[in-house]
Amino acid sequence: MGPRERPRLWDRHVLNSAAAASHMGDGEKVVDIGSGAGLPGIPLALARPDLQMILVEPLLRRVTFLEEVIGELEINVRVVRGRAEEKAVIASAGEADVVTSRAVAPLAKLAAWSAPLLRPGGRMVALKGISAAEEIERDGAALAKLGFEGVHVEPVSAPDAEETRLVIATMQTKMTRRGSRSRESGVRRR
Repeated sequence: MGPRERPRLWDRHVLNSAAAASHMGDGEKVVDIGSGAGLPGIPLALARPDLQMILVEPLLRRVTFLEEVIGELEINVRVVRGRAEEKAVIASAGEADVVTSRAVAPLAKLAAWSAPLLRPGGRMVALKGISAAEEIERDGAALAKLGFEGVHVEPVSAPDAEETRLVIATMQTKMTRRGSRSRESGVRRR
């Protein structure tokens, strides 16, 4: 966030991160990739203490900051240091019900990083700006190839907060290894 964002920190960043909680079920395992300053993961954990929240962040200084904030707030959130696509991160944080992110990367990249972390039937919930529909149009084929279906935009906002757009996509298949996909009903190999 740049210095001009400071006056809008609460309504544009914190509250709209918490607004995404309306799209998460009771007790779901939620992985926030590229957590950075803890958005949307920490506001989600505060709004919904029932969620099993895991923050994934590669940079040590940010991980240290996140751990300090979690300790100060006394919330039940786990931090995993690494990149979403790394095997160790997938092993530690995988089989999530929801993978979320905010201001991390274009939709096709987010989908590629999210897919290995999701269980079949899990959802990617990406907080996006005004260009969310354009990103779906541009990256729809890449999402379908990864096994995402039902890709759509849902605007959300907390009271007195700026509206944000959630790009929601459901994982119907799970990549098992290069060139094969496992389905809940069996395995198909190419």
